[in-house]
Amino acid sequence: MKELILGGARSGKSHYAEVCAKESKLDVIYIATAQALDNEMQQRIKLHQQQRPDHWLLVEEPLNLVGVLKDHAKDTSCILVDCLTLWLSNQLCSEEHKDNIEQNVKALVNELGQLPGKIIFVSNEVSMGIIPMGEINRTFVDEAGRLHQRLAAVCDKVTLMVAGIPSPIKR
Repeated sequence: MKELILGGARSGKSHYAEVCAKESKLDVIYIATAQALDNEMQQRIKLHQQQRPDHWLLVEEPLNLVGVLKDHAKDTSCILVDCLTLWLSNQLCSEEHKDNIEQNVKALVNELGQLPGKIIFVSNEVSMGIIPMGEINRTFVDEAGRLHQRLAAVCDKVTLMVAGIPSPIKR
């Protein structure tokens, strides 16, 4: 079972994903893509860490998502990836990776069908507002939209979080 959970900032998507992971009764592997590059992000990461069960395996990987998924996916595991838009941002801000986003998304989508176990992706829905003014911001919104479309097509379930309420998009 592959699931994509989308929502805006503070929509409850991470909490909902964590509840789904707990309810799976599988061994949970939490893949964190965030990087603590400033004090505010350090605080966000700390809060997420405090909310997660201690027995969950934590893998911090800002860029090599496909490799980590291949290494950890098992029939007995539930992998929770939080979050795809940070993974995308990390690539856009990396001189080494920014020109390979399309290839990395394609690799993720292609590999997903081969991976065993349950995988839950959390991602920010950013395309419901105004069009950003800056080029990198527009690129980010465009790439996030493409990523979400491609993943939604191959995921078994897609949920949109609105004000803490899960709204099924695809079952």
